[in-house]
Amino acid sequence: MLLWFTQYLQNYYDVFRVFQYLTFRSILGALTALAISLLLGPWMIRKLSHRQIGQVIRQDGPQSHFSKAGTPTMGGTLILVAMTISTLLWGNLTNIYVWIVLLGTLSFGALGWVDDYLKLHLNHSKGLASRWKYLGQSILAIGIAIWLYHMAKTPAETALIIPFFKQISISLGLSYVVIVYFVVTGSSNAVNLTDGLDGLAILPTVMVAGALAIFAYLSGNIEFAKYLSIPYIAGSGEVAVFCATIVGAGLGFLWFNTYPAQIFMGDVGALGLGASLGIIAVIVRQELVLFIMGGVFVLETVSVILQVGSFKLRQKRIFKMAPIHHHFELKGWPEPRVIVRFWIITFVLVLCGLATLKLR
Repeated sequence: MLLWFTQYLQNYYDVFRVFQYLTFRSILGALTALAISLLLGPWMIRKLSHRQIGQVIRQDGPQSHFSKAGTPTMGGTLILVAMTISTLLWGNLTNIYVWIVLLGTLSFGALGWVDDYLKLHLNHSKGLASRWKYLGQSILAIGIAIWLYHMAKTPAETALIIPFFKQISISLGLSYVVIVYFVVTGSSNAVNLTDGLDGLAILPTVMVAGALAIFAYLSGNIEFAKYLSIPYIAGSGEVAVFCATIVGAGLGFLWFNTYPAQIFMGDVGALGLGASLGIIAVIVRQELVLFIMGGVFVLETVSVILQVGSFKLRQKRIFKMAPIHHHFELKGWPEPRVIVRFWIITFVLVLCGLATLKLR
C-alpha cells in the first residue's frame, strides 16, 4: 500500500527510491509489526482479562501449570493483526505469493480461533474435536497446494530440492500436492504442539522465519540463485517482507509472552504461524531445510507420535509426558531452563539450515 505511494513520490523526490529495495522494506515491515505488537499488546491483555478469556489448563499436565489458569489467551490474534497490517503497508500487493502466504496464514489462524473459542466456551482444554480440526487443516492445505501447483511455470517450482547437493533434485509432478499438504499441515500442528511453555514456540518461529526470509530473498534474485545453485523462483523475494513481519510481530508478542507469561498465543497464533512457515518453505522450495531448522518442532511432534504409538501397542509410555518439553519439566527442569535450552538448539539448527546455502 505504502509502496505504491512511495513509487509516486519518487517521481518528485529521489530519496523515496530507497523504498523500492526489498531489504529496506523488510526492515520496515519488521519494525512496523514490532511497534504494532508493543502498542496493542497491553490493550489486548486488558480486554482479554476483562472478558475473562483465560487459558484452560489440562488436568494431566505438570502441577506448576495450574497457577497459569486464567492467563489471557488467544494472543496470537495480536501477532496476526500486526503481521497483516505490516504486510499490507510494505509488501508488493501485486505479488501473488504475498497473498497466498497471507491468506493461508489467516485461514489457519481462523481455524485456530474456532478451537480457542470452543475451549473457552466449553471450559475444556480439548476444544475443537481433533478430526474436525484436522479436516479443516487438510482442506486448507490441499487448496493451497493446488493453487501453487497451477501457478508453477518452471519444473524447479515443483521439484524437491535436496540440501547439501548442487545438482540433485526430484521432480514431483502431481505428488507435489501431497508434499505441500504434509508440509503445511505438519508445520501447523508441530508449532501448535510446541506451544506449551511461556515463549517456547514463538522465538523458534521467529528464528526460522528470519532464516526463511534470507532464502526467499536469494531465491527471488536470479543472480544469487544461480551463484548458490538454488532454484530461482520469480517473485518469491517479496515473501521476505512477510517473513520479516513474523519476526517483528513475534518479538513484540514475546515481550508479553516471556516467562512468566502475561498472555498466551493460543491455537489462533500457533496454527497460523506454523502454516505460514510451511507455506513459505514450499514457495522457496526448501521443505527439507525447514525440517532441519525446525528440529525442535519436529522433536515435539515425534515425541507425541512415539508416546501414543507405544501406549497403544505396549501399554507403556516412553516419556513421562508428551510433548517432550513436559517430560523435561517432570524430570525436574525449571520451566525457563527448558525454554532457553530449546531456543539454543533452534539457533544451532537454523545456522545448520543456512549452511546448506554454501555446503553443496
